[in-house]
Amino acid sequence: MNNKKTVAIIVGVVALMLLLIFGNRTFIILKETERAILFRPFSDGLSKDRVFAPGFHVIAPWNRVIKYEVSEQQREERMDVLDKSGLSITMDVTVRFLPIPEKVGYLHEQFKGAYINNLVVPEVRSSVRKVTGRFTAEEIYSTKRNEVEKAIIDETGLVLTNNNIQMRALLIRSINLPDQIRTAIENKLKQEQEALAYQFKLQSAESEAEKLRIEAEGKARANKIINSSLTPELLRMRGIEATLELSKSPNAKVVVVGSGKDGLPLILGNN
Repeated sequence: MNNKKTVAIIVGVVALMLLLIFGNRTFIILKETERAILFRPFSDGLSKDRVFAPGFHVIAPWNRVIKYEVSEQQREERMDVLDKSGLSITMDVTVRFLPIPEKVGYLHEQFKGAYINNLVVPEVRSSVRKVTGRFTAEEIYSTKRNEVEKAIIDETGLVLTNNNIQMRALLIRSINLPDQIRTAIENKLKQEQEALAYQFKLQSAESEAEKLRIEAEGKARANKIINSSLTPELLRMRGIEATLELSKSPNAKVVVVGSGKDGLPLILGNN
């Protein structure tokens, strides 16, 4: 009986020691922003397709757990690039990204956890250099900045997606040119704006002149139509009608028919 008790105690102590030694490798807790994969040295090696979700997990102590942070991360890069004509430009770029959670096994197989320095940063730099090499400094600095940024986003995003990284955003924070080049570009843009303003004034003046010409032509046509319709007979008739209306007033007067100019009636009276 004592022997059985002793054996039980020994087994318990050994189990406790094993639990203390291997507990941190057997019981795994993953945070909500973590995923994990297993490396099984005695079976199939890296389990790329089985990704452990957040929560509590129990695994064999001889298997190795590889954790990945899948929350959004950010890198800021400053780089010297060349424009289409070989002019040196300094650009500050920010990229935001995260591993595709269900693909961390494939990401680990390719980059062994060093995907930021071995994939994200080099691809961002490569895309920026390739895109800026297709534009002039003036286009990058001012006229086509949005187009340049979109091209960098499209090319970088495609490469990262093909390598199991989701790019959330890529921003060009600043573009720095040599002072002489920057001043020359800003002066040119100012002159172009002034030329556009002057052109707008000319167009406004031309529009106003055209408006006045059309109004004058309309008035001239109206007067021509009126003059052509005023025959002597019509004028004489209107005169007679006006005289008759005037004769109806209460003031004393004498109407002499046919004694006025052009045969119109004369009205003689105190007023």
